[in-house]
Amino acid sequence: MQQESSTSGNTLSTQLEAAAALLASDPEGAATGSSEILDACPGQPQALLLLLSALKVIGADDGVADLLKGMVEDHPNLAAIHYELGLQLAANGSVTEAIAHLQRTVALEPKHPMAWRTLGHQLARSGDREGANKAYIQHLRLSLRELKLIEDATAIGAGEETKAEKMLSQAVAVSPTDVHARRQLGELLLRIGQIREAKESLERALQLAPKCVSTRFLYGMSLTQMMDWKGANAQIEMMMKDYPNHPHLLGLLIGNLGVLGERQKALDLLEDFHPEEANTPMVWNNYALGARTLGVAGDAVIAAYRKSVELDPSYGASWWGLADLKTYRFSADEIRSMREQLKRNDIPEGTRSYIEFALGNALEAEKAYAESFEHYRKGNELRRGYFRYNADAMHQDMMAVKSVFTPEFFNARKNLGSPARDPIFIVGMPRAGSTLIEQILASHSKVEGTMELAEMSEVVVNLMKRHAGKSYPYLLADLAPDEFRELGEGYLEHTQYQRQLGRPFFTDKAGNNFLHIGLIQVILPNAKIIDARRHPLACGFSCYKQSFAPGSLLFTYDQTEIGRYYRDYVEAVAHFDTVLPGRVHRVFHEQLVRDPEAEIRRLLEYCELPFEEGCLRFYETDRSVRTSSSEQVRQPIQKKTEEAWQHYEAWLQPMKDALGDVWTVYPEVPRFS
Repeated sequence: MQQESSTSGNTLSTQLEAAAALLASDPEGAATGSSEILDACPGQPQALLLLLSALKVIGADDGVADLLKGMVEDHPNLAAIHYELGLQLAANGSVTEAIAHLQRTVALEPKHPMAWRTLGHQLARSGDREGANKAYIQHLRLSLRELKLIEDATAIGAGEETKAEKMLSQAVAVSPTDVHARRQLGELLLRIGQIREAKESLERALQLAPKCVSTRFLYGMSLTQMMDWKGANAQIEMMMKDYPNHPHLLGLLIGNLGVLGERQKALDLLEDFHPEEANTPMVWNNYALGARTLGVAGDAVIAAYRKSVELDPSYGASWWGLADLKTYRFSADEIRSMREQLKRNDIPEGTRSYIEFALGNALEAEKAYAESFEHYRKGNELRRGYFRYNADAMHQDMMAVKSVFTPEFFNARKNLGSPARDPIFIVGMPRAGSTLIEQILASHSKVEGTMELAEMSEVVVNLMKRHAGKSYPYLLADLAPDEFRELGEGYLEHTQYQRQLGRPFFTDKAGNNFLHIGLIQVILPNAKIIDARRHPLACGFSCYKQSFAPGSLLFTYDQTEIGRYYRDYVEAVAHFDTVLPGRVHRVFHEQLVRDPEAEIRRLLEYCELPFEEGCLRFYETDRSVRTSSSEQVRQPIQKKTEEAWQHYEAWLQPMKDALGDVWTVYPEVPRFS
């Protein structure tokens, strides 16, 4: 969300990236984008290659060879163009010409294994056995080298992921059709939280090898983590044709159906899910996750998690699953078992981090706060080593929001969006009580509770693709008036799959939509926006001791980054309080806990909903909940005399320093310059 670059080089790079990103999902769009680049920069080689790739994907092969020949004349020293032309000529049966261009390819790029292999094929077809053998030997040497490179990258441990990523990216660059390298790169990117990049790498690997089940499974996981549950389920169902009732696939499918609102279908599948048949830790863990999402009796969930760690005491995800219930009390034997696992030196660091978080939780319940904090600290340190987060970039995004969304901006765009009143957005920090607010609203007869929806973020991503070279939110200034209504209606259309009950209103509790309050205002001006706010240290420490899903909420593994994020969030919403007074309704978690009925009545009044007694008995509402608060919102509100952070305040100075006066004046909002 940084301001547009004034340099043509950066603009060209951005346009190429945007067009390339469309290649898998919208090849016609990729062809159009690359053609537009060529209109401005005739002969630009990367754009030409991108256009060729798009034409191949959509089956418009006519004239490709002629186009490539023209490119070779203009760029005689680009190996990639000679290679593409060699492949095209080989496919057309022009063996002699193909050999000439493939030989030119390896002369320009001697370490191109696929070019050597294709050259070997063509030399063999021409009857040149000796030349073919030499080409095959060269291909073998380079392939073995690349295989060793991949093996080395795969063997690299935590803390060296950047090195591994560079090695695998190098392997892919040298051999773009190397399925194994692309799959390994996708798996690594998935592990370190680069979900969108992982999805793209795995998508390309699947295009090259559509029958590779392990790649498709990882691709399905990447879609799940991007909250594209429908897309993920399509991949799972495809695999289940060959592997019906496979426990790993079934477990993933049940959880996804739960969040899609297809609860009965998920419950039916859960009934047919028999983890004892496979009897592996992962299957029992997946069963527990699915059952928990669907609100199945807690005893069944606990039993499944305990069976998982009984089979493998080092299975960290299940130890954390028990801790994440927030209602489970570990026994002395279980605490002893976790301690023993952490003494081992053969446990992967990702698994170790789960156990550290779980043991921290267990010791907190025993009031061993100093030792508990040390395990939380170690868990965060391990997890932070895997992921990249840039607090400065987040601050720049917030400042960009303040710069663009001014009173003048909104006055010039009144009544342009969709007039629909359906969505109720719940924004704010994680662990601030948004799930409780959603559960209260979902207990009303006119509101359907969904979850954190990705659609508003997708609106932003698609805007940036459509307006290549421009950045968000600056590009909003250039939109035509009718585009705002189209965006609002598009959001409603894309969220329709979540609306299973036919109720007039629905919730979207993607917390980071606080950055998009301005966008919501101009595309859905009648939507409701609720800010779920909790004491900075209570909220921040709750994030710090929570092991979130890999790849999500990357700021939560460092105290300073948590403090900075919270401060940026408060500043962003304070800005909208100023430029759109009264637009955002704030619910302070502490007030909701202290006087539930009064706060619930205020909430319903803001949402223009009549009061219903069922909202006070929200814990009786039977629905799927897929967050770390799933068990808590199925119980009445517990009034606490003290917050967990108060036991740990001695170790929270870095968070306090980053928060500044935001925590000292709470619940007031400090003045920002």
